[in-house]
Amino acid sequence: MSDMTETTPGWLSPDELEYARGRMPILYVEAVPVRVDDSGEVTSIGLLLRIGPDGTVSRTLVSGRVLHHERVRDALLRHLEKDLGPMALPQVPASLQPFTVAEYFPTQGITPFHDPRQHAVALAYIVPVTGDCRPRQDALDLVWFSPQEASEALVLSEMPGGQGVLLRQALAHVGCLS
Repeated sequence: MSDMTETTPGWLSPDELEYARGRMPILYVEAVPVRVDDSGEVTSIGLLLRIGPDGTVSRTLVSGRVLHHERVRDALLRHLEKDLGPMALPQVPASLQPFTVAEYFPTQGITPFHDPRQHAVALAYIVPVTGDCRPRQDALDLVWFSPQEASEALVLSEMPGGQGVLLRQALAHVGCLS
């Protein structure tokens, strides 16, 4: 065993990640970007439009892994900036208690959440954004929906892996689900 400690920040190589995904849960953060009015009520929900590896177009939330030696708060900010752009101006909650924890399994039916690649545990947050959102990375667009539009069956059905269930939970948490 080496006396040297790995100090390079980051994550695993693709092969190491595939190996780890098959053997242990991976920690994620998920964020529901929202716009709020002066009284703090949610007026719109932002959903990303993405093309999956198989070419399908879907709507998704901001989501990503927490890196080794990275604080949850930092991971949340990193993924919000990566997906919404550097001028989104997210208001990360003062308390990092998530509104829910979503457990994704590679086997369908255990929970409403499914990820064929891995068992993942996602801490889910509702994050107000006040700036100019311009999707980056692999997102095609960011579309703002009213809470009523976001809760429609058609929109929820466009969200893979159970993220529609997660969105409904977020809407209920902020009192927008009737």
